[in-house]
Amino acid sequence: MTTSAAERLDKVREEIAKACKIARREPSEVTLVAVSKTHPAQAITPLIEAGQMVFGENRVQEAQGKWPALREKFPDVRLHLVGQLQSNKAEDAVALFDCVHSLDRPSLVAALAKAFDKAGRQVPCFVQVDIGAEAQKGGCAIADLPALLAEARAAGIPLAGLMCVPPFGIEPAPYFALLAKLADDHGLPGRSMGMSGDFPTAIMLGATHVRVGTALFGERG
Repeated sequence: MTTSAAERLDKVREEIAKACKIARREPSEVTLVAVSKTHPAQAITPLIEAGQMVFGENRVQEAQGKWPALREKFPDVRLHLVGQLQSNKAEDAVALFDCVHSLDRPSLVAALAKAFDKAGRQVPCFVQVDIGAEAQKGGCAIADLPALLAEARAAGIPLAGLMCVPPFGIEPAPYFALLAKLADDHGLPGRSMGMSGDFPTAIMLGATHVRVGTALFGERG
């Protein structure tokens, strides 16, 4: 039996509400980012029509191919970049996205600051932290975080918070707790953490943004 987009969205919202209740938080404190990477416009539209208004994409180029037409039809939708951002794509990202979750190095701070000036608009950014010290993943090393935050603040980058992707196949709770502590230590309100398999845990540990793909769109073929 196939479930509809509206049914999948209701289920995820129920799980968010349940996790918030356990954590004594309000569901309104958690932004659900529907990760629509690799999914075509016809798979995205039913979720928008069911009331989902915040979406995430991994690649600038893919988003450029499908979102301008969707946003013309649904102007209130907000688009977040949740994947790695190359410095040479900063201008394109600033033109298209309302939030960036993957600021992770000084060269990108410089590229985004330049793109903000050129576009005359600023986009809030989460600093991605390499929370599990995994060389193959993007993210700023924990030891380098204070310097990168200072650089971003000096460049006038509006900082939304911190983001992480815990190591795959390991209990994520300690990593979420560490990201929440780092955000607290640096006076940052946002914590972008938690995906389809672990977002209730992330919410209980303070997530303000959860990035959910599979649970909303179904398994990719």
